[in-house]
Amino acid sequence: MEYDEPLFFKVMQYAANADRDVVDMVSGNPDWEPPQALREGLHNYADADSDEFQYPPSEGLRELREEIAERRNVDVEQVIVTNGAGEANYLAMARALERDAGDEVILTDPVYPYYPGKTTMLGGEMRFVSTELDGSLDPEKVRDVASDDTGCIVVNTPNNPTGAVYDRETMEELVAIAEEYDALLVADEVYDHFDFSGRFESALTIDSEHRIVTTAYSKSMAITGYRVGYAVFPESLVKAAKTRHMLVNVATSRPAQQAVLDALQNTDAEYYEETREMLRARIDAFTDALDEAGAEYSRPDGAFYVMARFEDFPGTLDNVYTLIDEAGVAGMPGEAFGESREEWFRFALVTPRADEAAARLADYF
Repeated sequence: MEYDEPLFFKVMQYAANADRDVVDMVSGNPDWEPPQALREGLHNYADADSDEFQYPPSEGLRELREEIAERRNVDVEQVIVTNGAGEANYLAMARALERDAGDEVILTDPVYPYYPGKTTMLGGEMRFVSTELDGSLDPEKVRDVASDDTGCIVVNTPNNPTGAVYDRETMEELVAIAEEYDALLVADEVYDHFDFSGRFESALTIDSEHRIVTTAYSKSMAITGYRVGYAVFPESLVKAAKTRHMLVNVATSRPAQQAVLDALQNTDAEYYEETREMLRARIDAFTDALDEAGAEYSRPDGAFYVMARFEDFPGTLDNVYTLIDEAGVAGMPGEAFGESREEWFRFALVTPRADEAAARLADYF
């Protein structure tokens, strides 16, 4: 899979220029409200002293890192606050490949396309492992392609685009494979607040010098524009990662970090549960409509994406454009996520019009 201009941008631009009303189900931009404490924290920050408007510590505000460390049961020095999960993944993958332990990166298929993009940018060689039809990952398939050339294994759980959630056994096996081949497992857990199965297991619960966990508040707090994420590194890898972060970005936005800290300290668990309940309802309605349309689909155990396949209507970019023009629904082509789901479409259920989109698809098919 070669990295080029993301298809997300092409589809969104096409939908924006359509001659009809279109329900946007392309990108994972949450449509719900962020925590009230986050808004209040940002308002309060505007009245801070001017020295609070200057560079923060490069690795992140100490108070935020301490809050993260306490919640994740890690040492504060292992935490680097980043510009979203995107930079966290870049730092992790770069650290994996610059160790001279191998230049191959094992990725799943289907895959979030920015992982192949980063692999190409970092000069790595991609090896793909197909997931099961429900999106679950068999670690033995990873072991089958792993070798002494493997430097990095990247997984995303809960998964975009399949909605699969990897359980403890899967994560333990993936860490074991990384240890066996002196590779680093990079576990992107940005959707960890959206587990509907109860099976999600963070790689942080598995003690190892061969795993890095990345995540962000973009989805859980509905603040994709704030760009506050973090990575938890093994102690032996932190120093080099901090240096790269400083050279690439200097630091992460200070007001955004403070607002996230305020939200963490003053938001009840009810906020996250209400969001999950809303998404469960959307998933139910959307998959019911897919049943009416005679589609094959994977019901997500986590995150907020549904992949679907329609008979005699493969998930090509041209057919995505057709759905925009004729059904008024914009999704993503399966080919954007790799070869194994080329006939499928991916729909992001982050719109209050998800029910309407489902009805339109049912009518069209």
